[in-house]
Amino acid sequence: MADFLMKKSLPPLNWFRAFEASARRLSFTAAAEELGMTQSAVSQQIRALETRLGVGLFVRQARGLALTDDGRKLLPKVEGAIETLSAATAQFGIETQGPHLTIASSVSMIDWVLSPALRAYMAQNPDLSLRLVSTIWPDDFTATQADLQIFFGTQKQAGPNARPLMPSHLIPVKSPDLSGPLSELPLIESVGTSDGWAGWANVFKEPIPRPSVHVDTYGAALGLAKNGVGVALVSAVLAGPELKSGTLVQADPRQIPAKEGYFLNLQSDAPTAKACAAWILSITAQGPG
Repeated sequence: MADFLMKKSLPPLNWFRAFEASARRLSFTAAAEELGMTQSAVSQQIRALETRLGVGLFVRQARGLALTDDGRKLLPKVEGAIETLSAATAQFGIETQGPHLTIASSVSMIDWVLSPALRAYMAQNPDLSLRLVSTIWPDDFTATQADLQIFFGTQKQAGPNARPLMPSHLIPVKSPDLSGPLSELPLIESVGTSDGWAGWANVFKEPIPRPSVHVDTYGAALGLAKNGVGVALVSAVLAGPELKSGTLVQADPRQIPAKEGYFLNLQSDAPTAKACAAWILSITAQGPG
């Protein structure tokens, strides 16, 4: 029994964050707005946690949510664990000499847009110390006290002063080794976003296969598409560097608008921060063509 308990993995932390926010607000919609997620993503994570634990945590009612007995038992323990983690990480910092910048960004943006261009930028700024912090939750941005933030969501969630990174529409991409029309290729769906293959079918009024692979980020969808698993419908700004290099191609020349996208927030008046913001805007504005 001890070996079984040691091998059994913990549920992902983001499931607990979704539970804590939903329990505090007693609304999946309110929790989603607080966390910068869609209501469907919060609901999916709660159901996944309930399935993993084998108990119901909420009673779904027409006017909102109510905690079950199991939910009430779990809530104070989750709240305490999150507070402990926050306190444990708050004590750490980075001491640097010379100009230093902290960029808080989604992992997908770091991996697929910043990383391919970063070597040249650092060569042009040899004295710069750069810290890249991957973020999932909106309060992650606050905790990092970043000079620049690259936020995924809506303009309202990002804030009125946030600048959208363009192009913001969605395009279907695949490996150049994967041949055939879109209607005959396997599709990769990014769940937790407001747009997807259903939106594509609705816009163009044509039948497409049901997605056969589901992932939780555009970045993961891009990785699968690059490896020839299928066609991913993703943000054009994210796919841009891979399209330029030829490791990905568009599976169809058409595009659909996106309700959510990537936004840049400049949080510092330092010249190095402004210069870095201008660099980010420049490498994204070039587009995938």
